[in-house]
Amino acid sequence: MADYPTVIPMLSYEDGIAALDWLSRAFGFRERTRQLSPDGRLSHGELEAGDGVVMLATPSPDYQGPKKHRENCAAANRWSQVPYIIDGVLVYVPDVRAHYRRAKQAGARILSEPEGDAPGLRYRAEDLEGHRWMFMERF
Repeated sequence: MADYPTVIPMLSYEDGIAALDWLSRAFGFRERTRQLSPDGRLSHGELEAGDGVVMLATPSPDYQGPKKHRENCAAANRWSQVPYIIDGVLVYVPDVRAHYRRAKQAGARILSEPEGDAPGLRYRAEDLEGHRWMFMERF
């Protein structure tokens, strides 16, 4: 497994197949792997971002993503009112402003506009199921 980084985020999605496609289109990830279970769910998927990897799957038909969980849980709705990354992923990108425009055009929920101070220019967004991401450009 020499082609894998030391740390790999693993995220669950209600519709892993749609997530693979959307994350590629909105955030510019490159699909590495798509494995389906006999019932057609995503059992294992991999996306590349630079030298990083994100793994994703649909663990069961009962799984709820963060967005749906917030709709049914008052506490989750309250703690998600902040624009910060809650159980999210940080990804370095070469051009934050271009990345932001692409994500916004694809329908990402923007949590914070591009802003810059140490350690770099960044913005925050949620994906189609409410997972939170921060994209940062190094100064």
